[in-house]
Amino acid sequence: MEDVRVTFLREDNIDAPILIEGLPGIGHVGKLVADHLIHELDAEKIGEIASLHFPPQVLVDEQGVTHLVKNEIYRYEKDGRAVLFLVGDFQSTSAKGHYVLAERYLDIAEDLGVKRIYALGGYGVGHLVESPRVLSAVNMEHLRPEVEAAGGSFENAGGGGTIVGASGLLLGLGEERGIEGICLMGETSGYIVDPKSADGLLTVLSRLTGIEVDHTLLQQRAEDMEQIIAKIQEAEEAKGREELSYIG
Repeated sequence: MEDVRVTFLREDNIDAPILIEGLPGIGHVGKLVADHLIHELDAEKIGEIASLHFPPQVLVDEQGVTHLVKNEIYRYEKDGRAVLFLVGDFQSTSAKGHYVLAERYLDIAEDLGVKRIYALGGYGVGHLVESPRVLSAVNMEHLRPEVEAAGGSFENAGGGGTIVGASGLLLGLGEERGIEGICLMGETSGYIVDPKSADGLLTVLSRLTGIEVDHTLLQQRAEDMEQIIAKIQEAEEAKGREELSYIG
């Protein structure tokens, strides 16, 4: 098996100027947004990506049948506007693999006429966030005003930082190829799957792309998660009171 194997399910009329990447990351924020868009838009799967740099395992479905792990490419088009999605359950297991995969993703993007990439992810802060911001980075300075106008924040930019994995490399390596790159990161604790952060990120992304979808499912998941968190906090507080009572 080669390092990266790309299989297209069809090859005609699959070009698009925009690629939205939503691979797993902190809080699964980017993945939640991309998967939600694919579901709401009923996007079509057009390709699959397998790689030696993915974890050495297979997935077993409900019927007990195994499937090689892979990431997927989807496409949506309406009124002459087309968008590609890069999604899946895996990133590389090694530093070298991250570069190999990112370069291959960019090869695909160039071949399909992509001019701009939106890389979606989470920005871990280590604590629960009441009103998550959408922290942002761009690979070309002229993109910043557009992102700010859509509600993206650059408040984190002053202190610098890093973006790990596909989201960062698609911007860095994409800039070398002349492909515009915008990274949107929903602020999140990093401890939980965070649909609340994803909902805020989706709002900013929709303003940038003009793609509007129903947020109901994401918002319901956010409410369910908040109820779970509240119960956990109540249990911890009750345990703390019991320990104090015992000490007294």
